[in-house]
Amino acid sequence: MSMSPAEEGASTPNTSSEAISSESHATDDAISKLPRRGELFLYKNFWFRRVFLERIMLLQASFKARDDDVILATNPKCGTTWLKALAFTIINRSRYEFSNHPLLTCHPQQVISTIDVETPLNGDLACIETLPSPRILATHMPFSLLPGSIGIQGCRIVYICRDPKDAFVSWWHFTSEFFREKIDIDVAFDMFCEGISNYGPFWDHCLEYWTESSTKTDRVLFLKYEEMVLEPVKYVRKLASFLGASFTSEEEDGKIPEEVVRLCSFNTLSALNANEAQVVQRGNIVVKKSAYFRRGKVGDWVNHISEEMGRKLDDIVEEKLRGSGLVF
Repeated sequence: MSMSPAEEGASTPNTSSEAISSESHATDDAISKLPRRGELFLYKNFWFRRVFLERIMLLQASFKARDDDVILATNPKCGTTWLKALAFTIINRSRYEFSNHPLLTCHPQQVISTIDVETPLNGDLACIETLPSPRILATHMPFSLLPGSIGIQGCRIVYICRDPKDAFVSWWHFTSEFFREKIDIDVAFDMFCEGISNYGPFWDHCLEYWTESSTKTDRVLFLKYEEMVLEPVKYVRKLASFLGASFTSEEEDGKIPEEVVRLCSFNTLSALNANEAQVVQRGNIVVKKSAYFRRGKVGDWVNHISEEMGRKLDDIVEEKLRGSGLVF
């Protein structure tokens, strides 16, 4: 049954420029009243740069999940690019030949959007809403701040975490590239240990997804970067199964899981000409594609912070996660 124009207007969100402007002012006012440390604002127990917090508030108010959406969630610099490549390749493997694959010419950050980084701040979600199903969407949002429709629709969520020492070092390097600023590593480390980092505290971010994965195994898959590096084929199979795209016996015989691992590996993607010299647009910021492929090594933190600093962070994280069953 069709609706009358009045009924249609009543059910359609007001997306006029006046309404968007009013919402923007309200958001600015709300953010300006939040506790602040440098460039970071404390919102519902997590720290954010304003540009990301604005998008998170927008998405909380307007994002409409679909029941077949796949959400890739990560703390920043914890394997996001690799997870995007793997999920995209697994889900779309019947569409593309490995010899002529989109990832050979497009960066993983281009084939899957991180919605709280790239959603326009003018309130227009068409770039998300027009994507065909099933959508694969990425986010750095803590679980408790995900738009409510994701929980209502029961979307599948894949979360990947990483040793916090490596995550900190990778984040420190990337920040200078992304925000064009160089923070003293000792100052940044002390703040990180206080829980004050973009999308931090780091441990609370991990713990929220860990807790959900422990009780809702069919909805949240919790992965560890270090374990995936050791046994990538095993975890590609696990990821495919969780996504409802298990490999067939014919694909197993044809070594397709191994091909997925090869195509999405750090060595393959970082060596591509397109990822060495070109740039990628992330929201309003242009970033060198190579910035997403710095090292990818487990344990690289020892080359940047002292063993004493490493022990300090380990002790803090162990204390914060005590009793949860999550360990690094």
